[in-house]
Amino acid sequence: MRRLAVVVFNGASLGAMSFAFGVFEMASAFGELPDLDLKVVGGEPGTALRGGGLTVPVPEDLDAVRNADLVLVPNWRSPMEDPPEAALAALRAAHDRGARVAGLCSGAFVLAAAGLLDGRPATTHWAMAPLLAARFPAVRLDESVLYIDDGDILTAGGGAAGMDLGLHLIRSWCGAEVANRLAKGMVVPPHRPGGQAQYIESPMPELDEGDPVSETMAWALTRLDTALPVDELARRAHMSRRNYDRRFREITGAAPGTWLTHQRVIRAQQLLESTDLPVDEIARYCGFSSSAALRPHFRRQVGVTPVSYRETFGTRLGVPEPMLS
Repeated sequence: MRRLAVVVFNGASLGAMSFAFGVFEMASAFGELPDLDLKVVGGEPGTALRGGGLTVPVPEDLDAVRNADLVLVPNWRSPMEDPPEAALAALRAAHDRGARVAGLCSGAFVLAAAGLLDGRPATTHWAMAPLLAARFPAVRLDESVLYIDDGDILTAGGGAAGMDLGLHLIRSWCGAEVANRLAKGMVVPPHRPGGQAQYIESPMPELDEGDPVSETMAWALTRLDTALPVDELARRAHMSRRNYDRRFREITGAAPGTWLTHQRVIRAQQLLESTDLPVDEIARYCGFSSSAALRPHFRRQVGVTPVSYRETFGTRLGVPEPMLS
């Protein structure tokens, strides 16, 4: 059973809750997390959620945090206000006993106030980043990314970045195929996975057929077993390398080579899950010269080796469709 406690504070927005745990509820509704135990927990006495003219009391108190595997703080009402000490103590106790603790958007201020972000990489909504840096200088802040998974501590930016982090967690729990299927069911783009301490710069974009750079990206995705020099992609787009790199970063937030490596590793994840091909052969299908060449990229992005990943998620056998050339 996976136990998730979402700690909210009085006056929290009902709408914001969809970013906080909507992904997990959808996964449960789709049958992907049948053992999910999700509790919304009041971080202070008399906590109620509000929005759309509704006021919804939160029945659970901080005792519900004690058994959680993941404790998620979706927001905090004021970056300049100190959170209740009882809530901070509950977060510290949960972390000390081995639970993962996540802060979304202004929820990072609560984790920082609890001392959980001292010396750790973290992010928050870009508009609140200067305040977080000023109030908690021990935090290694990076406001330019969507979310950061630093193992036992996770943080995300504002709004939909919470959904990005949720999909990332689903991917780590259930595998890439389940996460992609869930994203499709939610009508959101699938997201690049990150591993331990992996910085995620942007989601996989929806490709615009009328854009020459997007067209080369779609073309490259069918040829991940080949070398794909960036100069060749720029030529196919009829652009200079400099302009191609600039436009590529505008679309994806990453350099072309970085994006290609991410896509190769995602393809390797899918093949490890769905086929019984040797890892060396999978590496070649994904554009790596050998399993040894694949391994460091896979570990950096996913957090485990290809063999360990297959042991956890490899359930179906088959042969992949050939790449188009």
